[in-house]
Amino acid sequence: MKKFKKIISIIMIAAVIASICVVGTVSSSASGTGVGLAEWALNAYYSKWSYVYGGATPGTVDCSGLIYSYAGGYRVGDAQTFNSDWRYSLGSSIPNIHGLGLYKPGHVGVYVGNGMAVDARGSDYGVCYESVWSHGWTQYFKVPGVSYPDTGWVEFDGDYYYYEDGEYLADTTRTIDGETYYFASSGKSSSTPSSTSGTTSSSSSSSSKSSDSTESSGSLKKGSTGSLVEKLQQRLLDLGYYTGSVDGDFGEKTEEAFKLFQQTAGLYVDGIAGSDADVLYADDAPAYKAEAEEETITSEKEEVADTGASAEEAEEAVMTYSTGDYSDDILKIQERLIALGYMDGEADGEYGSMTENAVKSFQTANGLEATGIIEQTTYDKLFSDDAVAAKKTEEKPAEEAEVKAAANTPAVSNTVDTPSKSSYAPNTEVEQKTSELSSKSVAAVTDNALFQRGANATNFQFILWMAVMIVVMLITFAIVYAVEKKKQRAMRHARRFQ
Repeated sequence: MKKFKKIISIIMIAAVIASICVVGTVSSSASGTGVGLAEWALNAYYSKWSYVYGGATPGTVDCSGLIYSYAGGYRVGDAQTFNSDWRYSLGSSIPNIHGLGLYKPGHVGVYVGNGMAVDARGSDYGVCYESVWSHGWTQYFKVPGVSYPDTGWVEFDGDYYYYEDGEYLADTTRTIDGETYYFASSGKSSSTPSSTSGTTSSSSSSSSKSSDSTESSGSLKKGSTGSLVEKLQQRLLDLGYYTGSVDGDFGEKTEEAFKLFQQTAGLYVDGIAGSDADVLYADDAPAYKAEAEEETITSEKEEVADTGASAEEAEEAVMTYSTGDYSDDILKIQERLIALGYMDGEADGEYGSMTENAVKSFQTANGLEATGIIEQTTYDKLFSDDAVAAKKTEEKPAEEAEVKAAANTPAVSNTVDTPSKSSYAPNTEVEQKTSELSSKSVAAVTDNALFQRGANATNFQFILWMAVMIVVMLITFAIVYAVEKKKQRAMRHARRFQ
């Protein structure tokens, strides 16, 4: 019987550890390229994807979901980081590699090159784009299952980069295939390569290599010809994006039409019809329609232009700052709000809920409509000499605060009802050892890194884990209860014959 109880305890502990391991390391097969991941992250920023905890689909992601929605693989940020066999601490520099993962405790992001990073930060911020040195990243890593270029041309965000020994060249010149190219500090080539046969195109719409303009190509782009292009043109024509002739020639008009479709459908805009062509042929593909907002902005610019203002002045006239925006100008606005006493903390250039509330308070104090949005009138008032500062709240004497705190603190009895030892103590030495073993095991699992990964799992994973644990517990208790019942019946039977 003693051995039986020990076995039951070991089974319970193993079930706890196993279930937590499963939750913490849930993964699927990963795929994609580093350049494609970087473009995917940039598209999330430009398209203003929303932050949703547990989200991992285009348009709604959390930090690890931004990576998972493109590459698959591990779903939890810690698992994405610590399962990488190429991971280093972030010091004063970072390798020139598009699509590296970035990590700090509890958070992951994507390095998109040129010292910039993209991450899904929170419901107040959405997807952010900022310097890699601005957010306290501690490590960089290659995302498990994602391939990174070694040597050759790659196309990223409409520009060309050349990789040597696993990193793109920057601030140097190279003679490649008899032609000399200059690569800026950002890594961009000074000119389009004359031969891109080695180019790896890895945008979100296609991860295939460049090929001849034939129907056998994995994607259709400018220069492609054939019946598949005709089919594409006809579909774009039916949806209202294309107005040219259906001639099977993927020219500038076809490219512009497909770019317009990609923009409307929330896809990465590169003019290449790859895997995103499935969206084009779907029954619910969005038809073309002029955006009312674009028309309004255009009309406002035209009104300003009628007054003789320049194009830059027209752009500024309709520019506003609101929640979710990020810029150096917002940094100045935050510094001014802090100086006037409307905002605490440090300026970070991100227009979050704290900034919005501070702007509302400023607008109210200065006789403006409290919209929480910075427009030209609020901006001018904020930086004017007669801007009204926040009223300072008088601090109450420390003694008075202490007296009130003491008065509001409920009295605590010096006597505590202590349960009798027999109420909770194990009845046998075996049960006592089992209890101690279970407590130590659960404590060890809680401190384990796998448990920390499980803590970041999605709601569905947490519910699944809880369901498994409840079933295991019920089965275990049922077995123990049945054994104890059998033992009691045997003892009663033995007493009858004494």
